[in-house]
Amino acid sequence: MRRLAQAPNLALATLWADALRAQGLSVSVQREYLGAAAGQLPPDQCLPELWVEHDDDHARALRLLGALQRPPQRQWHCRCGEFVEGGFEQCWNCGAPMPGL
Repeated sequence: MRRLAQAPNLALATLWADALRAQGLSVSVQREYLGAAAGQLPPDQCLPELWVEHDDDHARALRLLGALQRPPQRQWHCRCGEFVEGGFEQCWNCGAPMPGL
């Protein structure tokens, strides 16, 4: 097993692990509940971590995790007049899809 990364919270660690598993990687979340020990242990030692089971998958897992951590950022104007920015492909005002999709 090799460590991939620390996550800032358990929710993100779980989302990242699920996304990597969907790509066929065997990934586990460690230190899931160690946050309860914060104050007794250094805070940076209490964050959840992602680990990949097979060493051969480590490089691929890092690439996929990098893509998850840096989603594409877009800026576009919807036909309803709303300005949409971020990783959104749908207008939050009217629900229309981003032009070109």
